Amino acid sequence: MRILLAEDDETLGELTEHQLKRQYHVVDWMKDGHQAKEAISSGRYDVYILDWMLPEMTGLELVREIRRKEDHTPILLLTARDAVKDRVEGLRAGADDYMIKPFAFEELEARLIALFRRQDRSYHASDILTLGEISANLDRFEVTRKGTAILLTRREFQLLVCLMRHSGHVLSREQLLDHVWGLASDVTLNVVDATIRLLRKKVDGPYEIKCIQSVYGAGYRFIIGGE
Repeated sequence: MRILLAEDDETLGELTEHQLKRQYHVVDWMKDGHQAKEAISSGRYDVYILDWMLPEMTGLELVREIRRKEDHTPILLLTARDAVKDRVEGLRAGADDYMIKPFAFEELEARLIALFRRQDRSYHASDILTLGEISANLDRFEVTRKGTAILLTRREFQLLVCLMRHSGHVLSREQLLDHVWGLASDVTLNVVDATIRLLRKKVDGPYEIKCIQSVYGAGYRFIIGGE
């Protein structure tokens, strides 16, 4: 899923972003309501996660703005408010679900999948991402090319999925580091390059068409058909 996370608490925001990326989601983290509003107007997301008490523009105001524009993307509200009247207010404004802080990440992940499943009835637990000759089973962490299985490590799999989800777009080494390892890790950019080399050897090496391309001075990108 491509997820917009709007949370002003640095610790909670960083942890939530990290955990969601570990589950192979693409996450854009905004720290106030105005940033979130701009991201929503310029991007396309599968789910919005909005903190109720955002600065500049509250999560509740964002919910109303989103629904006023007839945007039906599922919305999950995060709130410290546990009164029934507050939860009812959020749901009536247009939120699809809510979670009271603090929460268990496993429950957050389950609720997000349930929201996405209701939004897209074609979703199923063993979702498969296919671009050109390459297919990645996101539930079983398996990759095939032209029907032949390719054995990847966890990091190689995460890198491949990240590149495939951003097909055609150049991702910098810093972006890949953030998506796969997290910027807070002690992994260097050289490790990103080394992992990319191993991934290309496995995914592209035996084939005439090369899908993972280096863009000099910019980063890497996935190209369908190698064009």
